[in-house]
Amino acid sequence: MTRKVWLEVSLNGAGRGDQDFVPVAVEDLIEQGIQCVEAGAAIVHFHPYDPETRKQRDDPEIYARVIEGIRGKVDAIVYGTLPAVGTADAPTVEDVKQRHAAVEALAERGLIEWTVVDPGTTNFALFDQAAKDQLGTVYLNPEEHVRHGLALAERFGLHASYAIYEPGFLRLGAALKRRFPLAPTPIYRFMFSDSFTFGFPPKAYALEAYLTLLEEIAPGAPWMIAGLAVDIRPLVASAVERGGHVRVGLEDAPRNTMVGNLEWVARATELIQHAGGEPASAAEVRAVLAHVPSEA
Repeated sequence: MTRKVWLEVSLNGAGRGDQDFVPVAVEDLIEQGIQCVEAGAAIVHFHPYDPETRKQRDDPEIYARVIEGIRGKVDAIVYGTLPAVGTADAPTVEDVKQRHAAVEALAERGLIEWTVVDPGTTNFALFDQAAKDQLGTVYLNPEEHVRHGLALAERFGLHASYAIYEPGFLRLGAALKRRFPLAPTPIYRFMFSDSFTFGFPPKAYALEAYLTLLEEIAPGAPWMIAGLAVDIRPLVASAVERGGHVRVGLEDAPRNTMVGNLEWVARATELIQHAGGEPASAAEVRAVLAHVPSEA
């Protein structure tokens, strides 16, 4: 039987909101989301933007328009993000409820199935910035925020999409999940990079390290490969063979890429098929998750 592989597309984000090539307008996000689902993606992730300032704006209504626009035409798992601490929608570390306000509002309306929970804090520094003595940023996710996100997941039955930037994210995420036993199983998304200094480059030894750790602390949990400023394609065949899943798209793609979301999905689909897999539908993703024990 051909193995079904979950393919996620991340349409924008990661500081790419000021690039004309990346979708920002609601209409463009809807259009590209639909196209990517029709090309094989079962999961769509996106960041909402203010069309005038081109800065992220975590307005539940913007999220809702995109989600409903995509799901009105195709069946897909569509979910958004969180505002970074220090931005207008989450100005301080203490504003944990404000930071998650859009997630809670969307969950109350039954519009989301997945949510973002990034279980750890790390430096977002580029190698070329470091070489020029330019400072990067700190991506803050205090434990209180992680617990709040998991509490929402437990309350609304949401699957947490864990961004694993460092091995410690995996360890903390698994430990805190055990404190919320009624929350559905998280998806462990291993984040690789060629250009950022966090975590691992997209190498075979790095994937092996993550999988060894995952098997020790969260055996049976679903996982996927992804990243920031990275071409994840060299790891796709290994991920398919090892039972994992794949995320591509303009949020994750190498810097200065001129390859659009639809082409990233098409390329990933070809690699998945070449490795003996086939992209899963959203219904097939849901069916698998429904049978994964919540403690995984």
